[in-house]
Amino acid sequence: MHLPHRQGHAGAVVHAPLGYLSPTDESPVNYMFEPPPGVPRESVPADVRQTAIADARQALRPPSLAREGFELWDAPSRVACFDDEEEVRRVYHAECVALALQLTGGRRAQVFDHLVRRREPGRPALALGRPGDGRAPSGNGRVHNDYSEASGRRRLALVMPDEAARGTEVGRYCILNFWRSLNGPVLDTPLAVCDATTVQAGDLVASEIRYPERSGEIYQCLHSPAHRWSYFSAMDRHEVLVFKQYDSQVSGVPRFTPHAAFDLPEVPPDAPLRASIEARCLVLF
Repeated sequence: MHLPHRQGHAGAVVHAPLGYLSPTDESPVNYMFEPPPGVPRESVPADVRQTAIADARQALRPPSLAREGFELWDAPSRVACFDDEEEVRRVYHAECVALALQLTGGRRAQVFDHLVRRREPGRPALALGRPGDGRAPSGNGRVHNDYSEASGRRRLALVMPDEAARGTEVGRYCILNFWRSLNGPVLDTPLAVCDATTVQAGDLVASEIRYPERSGEIYQCLHSPAHRWSYFSAMDRHEVLVFKQYDSQVSGVPRFTPHAAFDLPEVPPDAPLRASIEARCLVLF
């Protein structure tokens, strides 16, 4: 069910640096492993901006998946151990599918990817991912969207080849991300999400992500003063943040929701390290 909305001061805001993409004429390339000698890990440097990030729990109107591209749900999981790969696939994937269909009214959904991320002791600087496996919190935080127009289109055939073979009969589909804390309330490195209605097509830059065995394409984001950022303070294990990463419908709906992890200001040194799981789910309408 939806979380009860906390009425309160409109505009409880923190300020933190977010790493936008510096303006460039080249196609950015990012290595998720040690690059060849002399090659930078990121071909285009970050444009770090001190950014106002509002606590969405205090918003006068709760954000919604259909409007801003994200919303928070009270959705306790029956998973006992999120480090148990088999249990996550058997139990958690089914929970995400059920919520995806409830949220969207879709006719079919499938989780195709999940990743547990843990903040390292010492809280080193954030990046798109830790060298080697990409399991550090994403984002000093580089602002990105997990899918571009091209990679979002390709995902259908990878996840549901039987549906993709039907061509134009498939109709609309979308990709949702389900983000959950695993370590109690998040007190150090929450996830910020950008109101999709404030993002213009020209803000999004297709960027190559290189892994040792493959390459993918995401969107990085150019800074705009129009962007409105939010987070949900002290997210706990029973809550899940759902946000849109791609929608094949080209107008009238949020299609991309840029996001980034960020360091809360003045984190107590004994604050628990953030642990989280994200699951990606493709939904057919």
